[in-house]
Amino acid sequence: MKTSRRTLLKNSVAAAAALSLDWRRARAQSETVRIGVVYDLSGPFAAGGSVASAVGTQIAIDLCNEKGGVAGKYKVVPVKADSQSKADVAINEVERLINQEKVDIIDGIYSSAHAVPLAAKVEEQKKILWITTAVATAVFKDRNLKYVFRAQIHSDQYGEAFAAFLTEHAKQKLGVEPKEVKVAIIHEDGPYGAGVAAADEAYSKKAGLPIVLKEGYSAAAPDLSSLVTKLKRARPDIISHIGYNPDITLFLRQAREGGLRFKMLFGAGAGYSQLDKLRATFGKDIDDFCNIDPVPAQLLDPKKLAPGLGELITLMVERYKAATKANDVPPHCSMGFNQTWILLNHVLPLAKEKYGGFDPEAVRKAALDVDIPPGGTIQGYGVKFFPPGTPLSGQNARSTPVVMQNAGEHIAVVWPTNIRTQEPVLPLPKSSVYAL
Repeated sequence: MKTSRRTLLKNSVAAAAALSLDWRRARAQSETVRIGVVYDLSGPFAAGGSVASAVGTQIAIDLCNEKGGVAGKYKVVPVKADSQSKADVAINEVERLINQEKVDIIDGIYSSAHAVPLAAKVEEQKKILWITTAVATAVFKDRNLKYVFRAQIHSDQYGEAFAAFLTEHAKQKLGVEPKEVKVAIIHEDGPYGAGVAAADEAYSKKAGLPIVLKEGYSAAAPDLSSLVTKLKRARPDIISHIGYNPDITLFLRQAREGGLRFKMLFGAGAGYSQLDKLRATFGKDIDDFCNIDPVPAQLLDPKKLAPGLGELITLMVERYKAATKANDVPPHCSMGFNQTWILLNHVLPLAKEKYGGFDPEAVRKAALDVDIPPGGTIQGYGVKFFPPGTPLSGQNARSTPVVMQNAGEHIAVVWPTNIRTQEPVLPLPKSSVYAL
């Protein structure tokens, strides 16, 4: 049976149209960057700061896309997963994102207990793990990671800030030399708590601060009254407490009931950065507590940051409040936003322009090339990653925390002294239920 010339022409036009449609579809797909985004959206870590980090990350993605995407051309498509505050779920979800969703870049991770095994898993597959929130130094130390990066601070820096603050203020505020300031260190016993506690201990000893008690406990412990009893016997002036929201709440409640007294309590991010939740439970009882963490960007003086970052911070804060209906914007929002913003606006454009794509090798090389001076990010610090072959390969060498203090209904930066927004209150005022 012969085919008419008209039918052939018609079929040719249809084939051409289909080919054109397939080409446009392929082009549209090639003009996106798919990134796996993993946070604890349920379970105890969710309220401890993971959801706030996730919101910050999404704001960064939204703002990037509103400007056309990465380099103004490539829209970012987040492929989200809930690690449910469980390490095994986090591992399974990341494996799903890599093997089934075929993503090359994983962004997020709240818990250090998840970050440690995930770093090994992702490194083995030569994919990119871009950590926004988890802080344990153990994630990187002596592991020579090449595909895992963290612009965020690490736990050793908490101990350094803790000891430096006390050394600087012991004589003026407490009326004694540092060697007379008795310190107790209590912590949840996962990689986060153990890592910060080890740093607190090392830097305190180096500064000559006597440690009268150091004790870990399970974050899921149903009772911490025995720990309160040990603290009462040790009679510390200063308590460093590293924990998540549920165990912090339990400890503070039992400490109040047991009559524990001290001159100051220092948190180390995580649950102590969730002021709205602590305030809902304890009210003014937590006033004047200190907390060491990366700074919430809105507390910095924008005039000391690179041009345009002040406006960016304002946008982040406005969108966080609109998304959560919360008045407080915790440090975790800035962590999720800042680290994701660095990835989308500094690393990926360079990967495409200099190394030809968004594949793991291109992203890895671009990350090592990034050189952001101090003041060049919304959290004040710069970015330069330690290269392979160094003890903290993949960690940002320019990150730094601050010491903050709960000043009634707001937070003030009290250290480092050159950027503080308020003189520190030390010791706790006599009106505090915990005052010694």
